[in-house]
Parts: sequence; C-alpha cells; structure tokens
Amino acid sequence: MATTSAAQRREQAKRDYDAFLDGCPTRELLSRLTDKWVALVIPALASGPQRHSELAHRIAGVSQKMLTQTLRTLERDGLVTRTVTASVPVRVDYALTPLGHELFPVMVAIKNWAETHMDRVFEARVQYDARP
Repeated sequence: MATTSAAQRREQAKRDYDAFLDGCPTRELLSRLTDKWVALVIPALASGPQRHSELAHRIAGVSQKMLTQTLRTLERDGLVTRTVTASVPVRVDYALTPLGHELFPVMVAIKNWAETHMDRVFEARVQYDARP
C-alpha cells in the first residue's frame, strides 16, 4: 500500500477542486458565496455574535425566511455557528467561525468595491443601454 505525503494530497486537492471544470463542487460553493444575502451577512457578523433580530435590523430588506435560510446554509458550510442559550425567552446567537473569519476580508472587499464603484457601473449601464 503506497502512502501519500501531505504535499501530494494538497496537489491532488488542487486538481480535484477546479471551478472551471464541470461538476466541480466548488461551483456550488461559489454560487452560494456570491448570493447577495451571504455577501451582507458575513460582514455584518464580523463585529461579533448577533441575534437573528439584530441581523434583520442591520440588513435592510432581508425577510425573516431568507435570513434564516442564509444562516442555516452558512452554518452547514462551516462559516457560521449557532449558539442557543437557555433563558426566557431562548437566546440564539450567530457568529463567524474561524473559516468565516478567513472569508470576511474577501467579502468586505467585494462589498466595499461595489459601494465605491457603483457610480461607474451606473455610467457603464447608461452607455451600454444607449447603444444602437
């Protein structure tokens, strides 16, 4: 039985997870990460644990159902933890995991880029729409 080194396993993983290849599981993850609610929940949680209602207040326009769905998906992917504290009423807090904290700089950079460049995007849209 041949054993593989850690370096060989890392190289194999790089080959196995190529988002340009059809059927690669990273495509599903990329799809999830590019969801607008995910792009807002991750930066919103960066300041520390928050309750569902705090997140709903912070992220204008998100429905309770969509926020719950987004948090469950992020929890399943290991990016968010859900902590239940026995009290009256029960307290549920959501927080970024270490993996979620690694993702945070990327997500906040995209959010900041969008906020900074929105005027230029609007200009480009006007120019595009004015073409014959």
